[in-house]
Amino acid sequence: MRWRNARGKVPLQNSSQGGYPSIFNDVIGPVMRGPSSSHCAAALRIGRIARDLMGGTIDKVHVEYDAHGSLASTHASQGSDMGLMAGLLGWDTTDERLADSPKFTREAGITVSQETLDLGDGRPNTYHLRLSGSAERHDLTAISTGGGMIEIIGLDGATTSMAGDYFETLFYMDEAPGSLLEFLKDRLEADSFVVLDSPGGAIIEVKAQGFPAGGILEEIASRFAVRQMRTIAPVLPVLSRRAIEVPFISASEMLRYKADRDLELWQLACHYESARGNIPFDRVLEKMEELILVMQASIQAGLKGTRYADRILGCQSGAFRERLETGRLLDGGMLNLIILYVSAMMEVKSSMGLIVAAPTAGSCSGLPGACIGAATSMGLPVKDMAKAMLSAGMIGVFIAAHATFAAEVGGCQAECGAGSGMAAAALVSLAKGTVGQALAASSLALQNILGMVCDPVANRVEVPCLGKNVMAASNALACANMALADYDAVVPLDEVIDAMDRVGKSLPCELRCTALGGLSITPASKAMEERLATGLLPPR
Repeated sequence: MRWRNARGKVPLQNSSQGGYPSIFNDVIGPVMRGPSSSHCAAALRIGRIARDLMGGTIDKVHVEYDAHGSLASTHASQGSDMGLMAGLLGWDTTDERLADSPKFTREAGITVSQETLDLGDGRPNTYHLRLSGSAERHDLTAISTGGGMIEIIGLDGATTSMAGDYFETLFYMDEAPGSLLEFLKDRLEADSFVVLDSPGGAIIEVKAQGFPAGGILEEIASRFAVRQMRTIAPVLPVLSRRAIEVPFISASEMLRYKADRDLELWQLACHYESARGNIPFDRVLEKMEELILVMQASIQAGLKGTRYADRILGCQSGAFRERLETGRLLDGGMLNLIILYVSAMMEVKSSMGLIVAAPTAGSCSGLPGACIGAATSMGLPVKDMAKAMLSAGMIGVFIAAHATFAAEVGGCQAECGAGSGMAAAALVSLAKGTVGQALAASSLALQNILGMVCDPVANRVEVPCLGKNVMAASNALACANMALADYDAVVPLDEVIDAMDRVGKSLPCELRCTALGGLSITPASKAMEERLATGLLPPR
């Protein structure tokens, strides 16, 4: 990998194009609908970029999946198809029509075909799109890297790298690119100018904070032999920029940064995200408060009851709530409220309701359920919830930088497990614990989940995902209390994250969200998959 940390030493594993994870890009978000962020939200973002590449006019799309990747067995059931088609239509991740995107795609006159081939790609989540319209054709190769993050790695036969965090302008040349390149460098304020070597001729790629303005594109069209120009809009909320500097990119670096500063973990998170995203300090907290309101609305929607035809689990949180309120559950205090909130949010996700991927859609409720449930039990306001969620986000940055949020790469320890480590820090923050206690809680929580596999029943992100989200929140609560009582975590958080990355990559591919092992291949799972495919289940 080409990205390095603030001291230029450790290559970062999984971050947006600017080189460092953003809390609002990589960790908390996107706000979305659909079963899986690495499938549905990522595919939608890829589709949006493909639409821009085609200038908004698409007749046919042929999608190729690698037979040895996870998408070969999961693209239909986990939302890749609906997400990709929604992106081709130009929709957002929050669009209420998302589940019906195949129908709207047909109505728009776009023919979509799919094929599984032995591409020898070696990556778990690769999309190879062959796009055609009445006047042009393009090829695009993209990967989903976890939590809705993407990278375009191939464009019309050229190797490239687009993460959706810049305004990109492409110039397809019919002549040598030198003269236009000099013109662009002279006339544009841009972060980078790259010449891509394509079989069809050179492509100049410009990454900037906005598209060329003031008639520059018209002037280029009249002066240079440019076959085609395309503008590709960013799909991430926080843009990257040239020469980003962040104050730290690991827990140990953060502690050194804090040594002469009296800062809480949420404040350290604001310092980081303000530097990473060029966002005012106060605005970082405000943005997190806005996400908390979406999370709260998701929980309330779940508590009111959800109904959806194409899912395994029905509305179970209502029965839990009724038994909780009538004293027919074992005394769990705060934990029972957390379980209720986790369940309600998962039900909203599985009914195509609006959720926040935190850090992913498959693990969307462990962290928010723990944080909001505990804060509600304590009578704390939204601002305190947002501060706790920023504390969690800081832990998430360390995980995103040095491990992964993709179950296809690291198993469920990368999703629900990561969410548990983040939630433990959030709960310590709510209890006004120290930064050291928050790091200890995260370390303990992550130690407890190393090796957690991803084996979805019937190839759906519901079972055992609900239980694992509940376990993530429960583990976080226990570890937060242990840390607040100054239990010794023994292994520093950075070392646990490194171990987590190694363990995840050691898991067999059958246990990394491919539906080829574990609970996925039990008779009950296969029978449920068949019933769902034939529509024999009533709406639940």
